Amino acid sequence: MPGRILVVDDLLPNVKLLEAKLTGEYYDVITASNGFDALKLAQTEAPDIILLDIMMPEIDGFEVCARLKADPRTTHIPVVMVTALSDPRDKVRGLEAGADEFLSKPVRDLPLFARVRSLVRLKILMDAWRVREETSTELGFTQQRQPISDMDLRGCSIALLASEPSLARQIQQHLDKDEHVVELFD
Repeated sequence: MPGRILVVDDLLPNVKLLEAKLTGEYYDVITASNGFDALKLAQTEAPDIILLDIMMPEIDGFEVCARLKADPRTTHIPVVMVTALSDPRDKVRGLEAGADEFLSKPVRDLPLFARVRSLVRLKILMDAWRVREETSTELGFTQQRQPISDMDLRGCSIALLASEPSLARQIQQHLDKDEHVVELFD
């Protein structure tokens, strides 16, 4: 189940090291040396995961991640921040930008492969669900659902299972006010 991985780092030795490790595990690796190229490749090459350095010139990894997550074409791609930064505030900033995971430099093989495998598997599953939903909608098998808050639920029947009879009676009394028919099951 190899996947396509975009490695982004402004330092060529870091890119080559990750590329060698990942191709050795049969992943298809594409690379970028700056944030602007990463944004373009994320749209054109459809990677399954992005390994993104934080400290880069012009546009840093935080900004790249935020832009990826704000774009509907790339928001679903998992982003792993790869960094030498160790301040917890940097992790918080990365999470706020939309990062899915973090790896500390120097990157060790076991955490790298575990995270990549897990996120690629998750991405493939999410892609399959998205395709099924789109296909079902196109074929007319699904419809736009009305939010429950917009529905008129007066007069609906409700089956209430509760372990505490007093709580069940309180819920029943509240629902009776809205003309619901409530049956209690102990």
